[in-house]
Amino acid sequence: MERPKYEVADVIDRFIQPFSEQCALNSYMLGVLGALHNCRTAALGGHREKCDCCGKERISYNSCRNRHCPKCQATNQAFWVEERMMQAPPVKHFHLVFTVPHELNAICLLNNRLFYELMFTCTWETLRAFGYGYYGVESGAISVLHTWGQNLSFHPHIHCIVPACGLTLAGNIRHISKNGKYLYPGYALGQVFRGKLLQKLKQQLAADNRLAENQQLIDLAYGKQWVVHCEEPMCGPEQIVGYLSQYTHRVAISNRRILNIDNQNVTFAYKDYRDGSRQKVCKLSGVEFLRRFCMHILPKRFVRIRYYGIMSSRMKSVLPQKPPAPSIAETPQQRMQRLTGFNVHQCPYCKKGQMHIVAELPKIRSPGMVFSIIIKQRISA
Repeated sequence: MERPKYEVADVIDRFIQPFSEQCALNSYMLGVLGALHNCRTAALGGHREKCDCCGKERISYNSCRNRHCPKCQATNQAFWVEERMMQAPPVKHFHLVFTVPHELNAICLLNNRLFYELMFTCTWETLRAFGYGYYGVESGAISVLHTWGQNLSFHPHIHCIVPACGLTLAGNIRHISKNGKYLYPGYALGQVFRGKLLQKLKQQLAADNRLAENQQLIDLAYGKQWVVHCEEPMCGPEQIVGYLSQYTHRVAISNRRILNIDNQNVTFAYKDYRDGSRQKVCKLSGVEFLRRFCMHILPKRFVRIRYYGIMSSRMKSVLPQKPPAPSIAETPQQRMQRLTGFNVHQCPYCKKGQMHIVAELPKIRSPGMVFSIIIKQRISA
């Protein structure tokens, strides 16, 4: 595919200095921005390749492999899809989305790691309780955390894929759902989820002596009607895994959505779901764009894809499994070609030959823009 004209890396390059002056950034966030800025550039090193057919050469730089990078997700996504295909039970699956009202955003930003953990915990506790209450089974779910809206606004929510089957107390697999059309009433799910999450938040805020200053926000959230969004069931594993892969390795914004970058602003496209999913254009200052982007940088080592119940690794043996594929020694590049049809070694010029490495290019070891900012912050402090 043709490389996008503008990238998140370009925004970082142009606006990181004023952004760091206006917003307090820790070394972890600066490290993430630095990785995205240096991805597939000489800063990370690479190699020079030559075609064995036409003789032309090209330079390929290394990727940063950061999970927030818009350019480094395709390989992980393809591998994840293949692994899930082998494990998905051959039943219908339901897509549910658990959201929280925006009144809780301020509380979330006090300690986003804790807030996200509580969201995961309460989401699964709700689904598990309904599985036993409605069908008498241990259900399961694959849960994926998202924190953004289409315009980069802060919108924490969890996508859950729930199979229409569960494990009975007798150890048997039972198909569940009401006439194959829905699992649980969304209104009831929302009520239980609201009660569980707000109760745990109150306990945590009380332990940190912050309940009094946030009680009004808690009360406003209690007054809201929380409705879990439930979509139509999807049939086989192929459909469900392909659908879920759109969410698992997505980052806050893709490079192809960035339409323009000037000296002051960044313009990008987004879908307005409140207006019939119409395509619209949003213009933000470069500093505001980076501020919003940084709100979606996950805490260090935080796990955003989780498996519960019969979908967890400890329960693999109870579900029907596809026979394992014959063991084949593959490089990541060969596996990528088998899954996607894209040959990373094919010559981009003659399309006939194969590119072979003729020289390694070392990393450019220089202070870099991120480290110079860190040093400057330490001196000013």
